[in-house]
Amino acid sequence: MSDLSVSPDLLAAAPQRPQVNARMRETAEAFEASFLSQMLKPMFEGLSTDGPFGGGQAENTWRSFMIDAMAKQTVRAGGIGLADQVMSEMLKMQELSQ
Repeated sequence: MSDLSVSPDLLAAAPQRPQVNARMRETAEAFEASFLSQMLKPMFEGLSTDGPFGGGQAENTWRSFMIDAMAKQTVRAGGIGLADQVMSEMLKMQELSQ
């Protein structure tokens, strides 16, 4: 059973809660973007950069940045739901530590 009384410390921290949640959300989305980036890398490893429209060595050099940008855009567009799960677990862990 849970105790229904609220500690004064918890009430003092209440105004900061939206900021904490926003930072946790940002962290969860950064984690999802990093995960997606790692999952996308093998998909591009076999692509050839030769040919008339290939980027050559420069394309190989900047490909990781393109993959990271694609992953971040995927998260901004709704992602795969990993950030939601991470956020949920972070909130659970925060409740346990209080």
